[in-house]
Formats: sequence, structure tokens, C-alpha cells
Amino acid sequence: MSKGLVLEGGGLRGIFTAGVLDYFMEQDLWFDTLIGVSAGACHGCSYKAQQPGRALRISVDYLDDPRYCSVRSLLTTGDMFGVDFCYRAIPDLLDPMDYAQFNKNPMRFFATVTNLETGKAVYHEVANGYQDVTWVRASASLPLVSRKVEIDGKYYLDGGIADSIPYLKSIHLGNDKNVVVLTRPKGYRKEPSSLQPLIAAEYRKYPKFVQASASRYLGYNQTLERLEQDEAAGKVFVIRPPESLNIGRTEKNKEKLTEGYHIGYQVTKEIFPALMEYLNN
Repeated sequence: MSKGLVLEGGGLRGIFTAGVLDYFMEQDLWFDTLIGVSAGACHGCSYKAQQPGRALRISVDYLDDPRYCSVRSLLTTGDMFGVDFCYRAIPDLLDPMDYAQFNKNPMRFFATVTNLETGKAVYHEVANGYQDVTWVRASASLPLVSRKVEIDGKYYLDGGIADSIPYLKSIHLGNDKNVVVLTRPKGYRKEPSSLQPLIAAEYRKYPKFVQASASRYLGYNQTLERLEQDEAAGKVFVIRPPESLNIGRTEKNKEKLTEGYHIGYQVTKEIFPALMEYLNN
């Protein structure tokens, strides 16, 4: 039996996921495969490196540092989330990632990105925590507030554009048991983006990417409907906030973020017996 874990994104709303993963680590719960999108991919790094508490620290400790997330960073570098600070200074110096543990952990870890030319999702296996970090960065690079990320001559952005919740990919990878962590409450449905005209103008050289962005809400809602059907049938286990977290993608309120983390931790603690019954049945 193979177990898959799918982590939705959502910017700093993903702090809920950090709480979920920390409880998993406390209980020594691991999966055969992890597929992360955007913030889900970022928090998945600390999970694969087996470092509880690290994702929370990174999310709140640097909020006041303009190198972390700021309009100033956007205007001076082209990225709202500073690339050098977030993907080198923090993991290498300020709050070091345990690269050795990351690399020896047998769990396969995939970062979901969107190819600008094709508008389709690419699921890249992040086998080396240091060398492959650019794929994690690409997964979390939001349109309009991030530069497009070049890897091997191709350009990528936010994996959530093409596949916000890669549940079907996890099934296709052969996972019999799947756990999906969402950052929105049950019943949520996505609306068409009000930013679509800006995206269409900014990425006009990439019409397939523009189309993928325009239809994103349709695919997202279809996946939610499939999840709810499979959840009712006992085919998947979904962990989600009980209600809206009221946390923005670039949230600056540390108290809100800390509360979101504890909600994720507490929800997981409460449903953990049911989760283990699902995984072991």
C-alpha cells in the first residue's frame, strides 16, 4: 500500500499546512509521496527535512524584513518574496535546512509548476534540497508579483495555475491512500480572478498560460467536487480549516499567522485517530 500526501498552496494562508505537518512529525507519520504546490511545496521542504517548527518560524520571524516579502522587494527585484533572502539566506544561514536529512529521506517529493509555453503542469521531483530549490521557488512564484523562473531554457510560474490541488496526479503515481491538505474550508468554491485582464496583458506572449489562468477556477472547483465525492466514499482523507482563516496571501499580522498554525495543528490532532484508521484500513 502506497501513501500520498498532497499540499495545496495559498501564500501565507499555508501556515495552516505548517501546523498539520508539525503534528504529523510529532506522531512520526510519513508518506511515500508528497506533492506540493506553491506554499505547500515550501512547507513540504521542512517536512521532508524532518524539522518541526521551522515552517512556522520562517513564516513569522521575517515578516518585518523587507527582504522577505514587501512592495520594496517587488519594485527593486521584480519579486515580492525576495529570491536570495527566501531561497538562500534563510535555508543556508538564518534558519538552516537539514539538507542531509532532506536528501536521505526516502519520501519522494514533487514540486508542481506551470510551464508558460504550454500552460500545463509539470511535476518535478525535488531529490536534492539544495540543488533543486529553484523548482520550489518556481512553484511559489505568483503571476504579476514574481519574475518568471527559467530552468533549462524553459519558463515557469506558480504551479497552482495549472493544478492547484494535484490529487489526481498522486493517484496516477500509484498511491492507494491519499491525504489532501487544503487551506480553504469545506464548501469553498473559487471565482474567476479579477486580475485576469492584467495577467492577459503581462503574459500576452504566452497565450496558453493566459488561458490556463482564465480557466483555473473551473479546474479547481472540479477537483474540489471530486474530492468531496471521494471523501464521502472513503477513498481520500481531506484535512481543511473548519472555517475561513481570514489570512491573506501576503499577510503581515503575526497573531493571525500564529493562530492559523495552531488551528492546523489542533484540527490534525483531533482527527488523527480517524486519519490513522483510514491509512491502516
